Amino acid sequence: MKFSSGEYRGYDTDRSVVLFSMIDGYTEVPCAISSDAMDFLDGAKRTSPAQREEQFMRLRTSIEQRAERKFEAAELEGKPAGIILRSIDFR
Repeated sequence: MKFSSGEYRGYDTDRSVVLFSMIDGYTEVPCAISSDAMDFLDGAKRTSPAQREEQFMRLRTSIEQRAERKFEAAELEGKPAGIILRSIDFR
């Protein structure tokens, strides 16, 4: 089975990350991308929380491609194990 898109979960203002998921076969993999990483990808500065969902959707293909590469490299973090994308992942 292919690693595929899951769901957009929302913006966590406390952690400044967008939460989303990817699907590995029948298993949901929790994922997050920092707001700094999205702004880096977008060439933006300090996107407002209200605009994060739109920004994520626009950048989704690039974000999910990088999440898949981290998954394939077994670069999982946290409990439950998931993928966390930071701006350094896109440089």
